[in-house]
Amino acid sequence: MRTEQTGEGSAARRSRLATRLRWTVVDLAIWVLALTVAISLRLDFGIPRGYATGLALATLVALVVQAVIGWVWGPYAIRHELGSFEEIGELARATVLTGAVVGTAVVVLDAIDLPRSVPVTATAIALTAMFAARFVVRSRTTRRAFRGRESRRAVVFGAGAGGRMLVRSLVSDPDSGIRAVALLDDDPTKQRLSISGVRVRGRRGDLADVARRADADTLVIAVPSASAELVRELSVIATEAGLSVLVLPPVREIFGGRPRASDLRDLDVADLLGRQPVDLDMAAISEHLSGRRVLVTGAGGSIGSELCRQIARFFPEQLFMLDRDESGLHATQMSIEGHALLDSESLVLCDIRDADELAEVFARTRPDVVFHAAALKHLTLLERYPAEALKTNVLGTRNVLEAARRAGVSTFVNISTDKAARPTSILGWSKRIAERLTAAVDRHEPEARYISVRFGNVLGSRGSVVIAFTEQIRAGGPVTVTHPDVERYFMLIPEACQLVLQASSIGEGGEVMVLDMGTPVKIVDVATTMIGMAGRTDIDIVYTGLRDGEKLSEELFTPGENVHQSTHPLIRAVVVPGLEADGLHLPTQTDEVRSWLHAYSAPPSREGREAHR
Repeated sequence: MRTEQTGEGSAARRSRLATRLRWTVVDLAIWVLALTVAISLRLDFGIPRGYATGLALATLVALVVQAVIGWVWGPYAIRHELGSFEEIGELARATVLTGAVVGTAVVVLDAIDLPRSVPVTATAIALTAMFAARFVVRSRTTRRAFRGRESRRAVVFGAGAGGRMLVRSLVSDPDSGIRAVALLDDDPTKQRLSISGVRVRGRRGDLADVARRADADTLVIAVPSASAELVRELSVIATEAGLSVLVLPPVREIFGGRPRASDLRDLDVADLLGRQPVDLDMAAISEHLSGRRVLVTGAGGSIGSELCRQIARFFPEQLFMLDRDESGLHATQMSIEGHALLDSESLVLCDIRDADELAEVFARTRPDVVFHAAALKHLTLLERYPAEALKTNVLGTRNVLEAARRAGVSTFVNISTDKAARPTSILGWSKRIAERLTAAVDRHEPEARYISVRFGNVLGSRGSVVIAFTEQIRAGGPVTVTHPDVERYFMLIPEACQLVLQASSIGEGGEVMVLDMGTPVKIVDVATTMIGMAGRTDIDIVYTGLRDGEKLSEELFTPGENVHQSTHPLIRAVVVPGLEADGLHLPTQTDEVRSWLHAYSAPPSREGREAHR
């Protein structure tokens, strides 16, 4: 085996040496041709006998100098990728130095009898011919390499730095499985630009036509800083044109910073958001959480579990995870500790509706910081069962707040929702009341901070449209959307939780911290993209109409609220009026719950308060 490998290595070395020798011969032959053409042009295509000796001497000097420089300093000394910047740079250096030596012999030393312009003209001709020879051979080699291979034919959008590096990588790597056949770019200065033989053929609006003429089956979005709007628009055009979509991730996610085919990935719903990385004040968060006892309610849910995972990285003295869902706690413990024996003291099985049990838990765990993420959140279901929203989102929150007060909690963070801004649904009303209850407690606890954090939908959470659309597409459709114009704010779960931790460290007591959620995204665009990502063209989108309590567009603030910027650029704050829990007269009949929630979700008038006491 070793003998075979040694033989193969020797053969490869001999082959590489032979290639460099062949290019040496080619370049020397080009020098002979270049000097001959240069003197012919200078002397009207005739070479007098008196210049023949000078031409022969100049040719001999050029051949010797080019060979010596090329084999000592490059480009023949080592093996380069054909036509690469490295090879071209070394070739230019060797050729220009050779021309300079010949020119010195002709002009300064007068040792060679030739017209003085000949060395300059010959050098220019030699360089041009050497470059052309390499590019022609590289182009032919690339075409032969792609011929017969099963490759996706891609239109690359973006002729900037990322797109140029990607195209060069694709052209030089026939094994990538992707062949760049055309470029698109909206910059008018880049029209007709050619990169490694791949030309810019138009702008984004020309995608369908260019793809048809180039027989392309894939669109590559090679703009690492592409906005969400651009990604959505391109994905819609690509889907209509029958193209699959690949995206080039941000440069910070590319190893070595040089994009390759292996860096490309399928379009993800998260790409539609265009979310930028969150810049956190890690020192402030660490100071707030490290070495402290932290309790998270709703720890088995999407937000609660991610909060637990992120909090664990800041090394709290102890992290208590509370939920009434034992399966959710099982999954959270597995994701944090790598096992789920359910025997840890950090797991707390408790229902926040049970005030007595909750008080006992807080007295036993004595948390310093509480993140209250336990809630009912499905809008449509709560419209049918408003009493359940009252029991969990209002009374449950009141129970957690009271237990936190008695335990001496220093920071309390209530996880709210954008539906609490000018609420129109049972969910929104109940969460608005939870915000007001939290603000009221803060007034009575001057040594503690009680705040709420408000944000929109999170991708991938239980019940989110992404989960619903995935199941509908898997079942063969149709995909149901309530209204063609309905739009929502979306965030990624890790991003939302990072900002929740940041808000908890900077929030003033009694405030509602509102996270920057960018621009709202149309739900139909999410559906269209997911259908295209699944490669399905047979699935229809059906509009079912807005449901009770739903809005076309969510709002971040209630009209009239005093909004101000926090110390973090992605977090704003608003003060909501407090609502004292002690004075509440709770409804006893289920049919009264809806009107009660509606009345108390905003500061009621004096007449309204009297009517509910």
